[in-house]
Amino acid sequence: MGGRARARRAAAGLGVVGLLCAVVGAVLIAAVPPLIRQMVLKNVRIDPNSLSFNMWKEIPAPFYLSVYFFDVVNPNEILKGEKPQVRERGPYVYREFRHKKNITFNDNDTVSFLEHRSFQFQPDKSRGSESDYIVIPNILVLAASFMMEHRPMSLKLIMTLAFSALGQRAFMNRTVGEIMWGYEDPLMNLINKYLPGVFPFKDKFGLFAEMNDSDSGVFTVFTGVKDFSRIHLVDKWNGLSKVNFWHSDQCNMINGTSGQMWAPFMTPESSLEFYSPEACRSMKLIYQKPGVFGGIPTYRFVAPKTLFANGSMYPPNEGFCPCLDSGIQNVSTCRFGAPLFLSHPHFYNADPVLAEAVLGLHPNEEEHALFLDIHPVTGIPMNCSVKLQLSLYMKAIRGIGQTGKIEPVVLPLMWFGESGAMEGETLSTFYTQLVLLPNVLQYAQYVLLALGCVLLLAPVIYQVRSQGRRQSLAAGPEQPAGPHTPLLQDSPCGPPAGPTA
Repeated sequence: MGGRARARRAAAGLGVVGLLCAVVGAVLIAAVPPLIRQMVLKNVRIDPNSLSFNMWKEIPAPFYLSVYFFDVVNPNEILKGEKPQVRERGPYVYREFRHKKNITFNDNDTVSFLEHRSFQFQPDKSRGSESDYIVIPNILVLAASFMMEHRPMSLKLIMTLAFSALGQRAFMNRTVGEIMWGYEDPLMNLINKYLPGVFPFKDKFGLFAEMNDSDSGVFTVFTGVKDFSRIHLVDKWNGLSKVNFWHSDQCNMINGTSGQMWAPFMTPESSLEFYSPEACRSMKLIYQKPGVFGGIPTYRFVAPKTLFANGSMYPPNEGFCPCLDSGIQNVSTCRFGAPLFLSHPHFYNADPVLAEAVLGLHPNEEEHALFLDIHPVTGIPMNCSVKLQLSLYMKAIRGIGQTGKIEPVVLPLMWFGESGAMEGETLSTFYTQLVLLPNVLQYAQYVLLALGCVLLLAPVIYQVRSQGRRQSLAAGPEQPAGPHTPLLQDSPCGPPAGPTA
C-alpha cells in the first residue's frame, strides 16, 4: 500500500508541475509578443541608451564605393556623327567612412545631425589605379554648349573662340583621380570670374569633388522615443520640409527616412522609402523576396521599374520632366543646369533604345540591379548594394564648333555601387540581442505549454490505471471448468504449491 501511495503522490506532484508549466506557458503566450515588441522598440529608436545607437551614429560595417568608368573608344568618330562606343573600366574601389556629428536632440522628438563622409582608395580591391587615363566627354564644354543652344549666334561664336583659346575640346583624357576628385581647369576659372554662382565648384571640377571630406546636408529625423509611429522619418533636410527642384508637389516631397534605418515590424506589403540628397528626390523600393543573411531572416527590397520611368509611362513622375526615353531621370535642375541623367547601370530597366544607341553596353539584372536586405523585425539593413549611373545628354549645337556633328545621345559617364554588409562582432551582438533572445522567448512559451499539458495528464493516467486494477481484482480470478484447478495453485494469491494428500 505504501508504494501505491507514493505513486499517487508522485502523479499528483507531476500534475501540479504541469499546471504551473501550462499557466506559465499561457501567460508567456500573452506576454511575449508585447515583450518582444517593447524590446525591439527600445533598441531601434534613436536614443543613446539603445543597442542600435552606435550603429546609427557610425556605420560599423565596412562600406565600399565601387566606381566604373565608360572609356570612350571613338571620340573623333562621334564628332563626325557616328555611334559612340565605350568600354567599361574598373572597378576603382574606395573604402567609405561615415559618422554623424553635431548630433542635437530637439524638443519635438527629433534629432538633427550632419553625416561626414570620406573616401580612401583600396588598390587591392581595385582593377586599376587612380593614375589610369580615361577618355570621357568634357562635361564643362558640352554642358555649357547645351545651355547656350537658344542664345544668340553671336554669343555662341564668342564661346567657340573662348573654348579654342583655352584649348577646350568635346572630349578629354584625364586620370581616374582627376575625374573623381577634381582638376584645375581654366574654363572653370573663367566661368567663376564672369558668371559667379553658375557652378557649385570653386577651385576644381570633379564628379565626386563635393562629396569627399564633406556631408550631405543637415538631416532632422524623428527618434521614435515619444512617438514610435514616426521613427526614423525625415522631418526636414537643410531646414526644408520639401525641395523645389521639380515641377510638382508630389515630386518635391521629402518622404521616408535618411536611408539607413527604417521602422521595425515590416511585412511583405511594406516599402522602403528614403530621401537622397545626391538624387535630389525621395525614392521608394519594393519587397521582392525573403532571405537569410548570417543566420538572420531578411526581406529583400529592390527598385520598381517605375523608379526612373518617364511621365508617359508613369504619370506621377511627370514632375521630374522634361523627360527623354523612359528609364532615365533628368537631374539638370539640381545639377547647375547641366543635361545630366540618373539611371540604373547600363540602362538596365530602361527603354532598350538607350542601350542600343551606345556600343559596349550590356544591361543585366545580376550585375546592375540594386537591392537592400533588411531584418524585418528591426528595420535594420544587413546587406545592401545600391547602384546608379550618371549620363550626359549631348548633341551638336549649331554655332559652337567644338560640338562637331554629334548625334543626340545619352552617353554614360560612369556608374557606381555603394555596398556594405554587417559582419563580425556587430553581427554577433545583433543576432544574440535582437534575433536569438526573442526567438528563445517565442519558443519557450509553446514548450512550457506543451510540457504542462503532458504533465497534467500524469494524474489522470494514474487514476485510470488504478481504477482498472481495482475493477479487475473485484471481479475475482477466472475459474476454468473441471475438478482440477492448476491455475489456482500457481496463482500468487493461492496456497503454496506442494504434494497433496
